[in-house]
Amino acid sequence: MSETITVSGIVATPPELRRSSAGVPIASFRLAAGQRRYDRATNTWVDNGTNWYRVSAFRALAENGIASLRKGDRVLVSGKLKVRDWDNGVKSGTDVDIEADAIGHDLRWGTSRFARPEAPASPQSSPEDAWAPDDASDGANGEAADAASAASASAVEPRRDEWVVPGGSVLADGEPALSSKEPTEADVPF
Repeated sequence: MSETITVSGIVATPPELRRSSAGVPIASFRLAAGQRRYDRATNTWVDNGTNWYRVSAFRALAENGIASLRKGDRVLVSGKLKVRDWDNGVKSGTDVDIEADAIGHDLRWGTSRFARPEAPASPQSSPEDAWAPDDASDGANGEAADAASAASASAVEPRRDEWVVPGGSVLADGEPALSSKEPTEADVPF
């Protein structure tokens, strides 16, 4: 069975990166999607169970996901749903996997800033030198081109998005700064 699905949930395990035998990056993590409903009789929200998914991402999505996602982040995942029954002789069960086409932070719970990953710098294709004439160096054996390449190579790697919880608290290193109005760790099912 393979259908497209979009799920809102919490990253329940630290994302792991591994590579296939062909070198393709593969990221995976568990996603907890808690179901809640409003009980009008008691005027409260009531937990209605949690659905668990194994999320897998490939290639650039895997690498960007590893750089951006942390355990506890609220995310939206869209991809192909795969449900498989298994039996190992002792136990049997059902695996529910999502092969992700897209992953992003759930902006109902905070803000995020997008940053494109930097392309690896190479002296032959430096963007600063793309329109410069061949003799654009300062005459000292291409030292200007080497300095531009070194500057772009030493650029700081894109850092994790900043998150701001409604109410203004900035999250540091992905650790939530929760107020009494926000969900607590007791609300997270892991």
